Amino acid sequence: MQEGNGRNGNGNGNGNGNGHRQDLETLLSKSVAMHGHLCPGQVLGVRMSMRACSELGVADPELEPKRLIVYVEIDRCATDAIAAVTGCRLGKRTLKHVDYGKMAATFLDTVSGRAVRVVAREDSRANVGHYVSADLPKYEAQQEAYKVMPDDELFDVQEVQMAVRTEDRPGPTVSRVICQCCGEGINDAREVRMNGRVLCRSCANGGYYQPEASS
Repeated sequence: MQEGNGRNGNGNGNGNGNGHRQDLETLLSKSVAMHGHLCPGQVLGVRMSMRACSELGVADPELEPKRLIVYVEIDRCATDAIAAVTGCRLGKRTLKHVDYGKMAATFLDTVSGRAVRVVAREDSRANVGHYVSADLPKYEAQQEAYKVMPDDELFDVQEVQMAVRTEDRPGPTVSRVICQCCGEGINDAREVRMNGRVLCRSCANGGYYQPEASS
């Protein structure tokens, strides 16, 4: 993957040749095929992934399955783009959702142990007009500007420390117990031990659903 910087008033290039643009467009096509449409969030998610992989020295994450574990902080369009580029999936335990409501993600390289957190800058929207025609509708303008805007205007990138528990990593189930209240199984140390009992989180703390009252 390649990433480049450069300002272009008409949004038709990035001042770094065609290599970056072609790679970006290929990854966007892949992301759109998964997500269903192109949007500013898709562009951000693809470019976040490209920048993180560049920082970590991961040339093609799909050639090394389960090398990356990604923690996404939002459940919107960018998350599908990140999944498409990195190959990380919830069902593979390589994609984690941390519900902070932020356009941000942390990428952990399980080989080197390094991790980087990439955050979309709030002020990037104010710079959109520097990269595309003023005649474009707001939504399209953001989408096209985010394709060519330099990384340092689009993202804040920070190296961080990550301690991933064994029960949170890809691989076989680490443990399984039965909730002593509802009788349902609980995998990978998600149980709560309360007053000498083993409980699932919904029984211990209240669930996101409520059973229909029996007639």
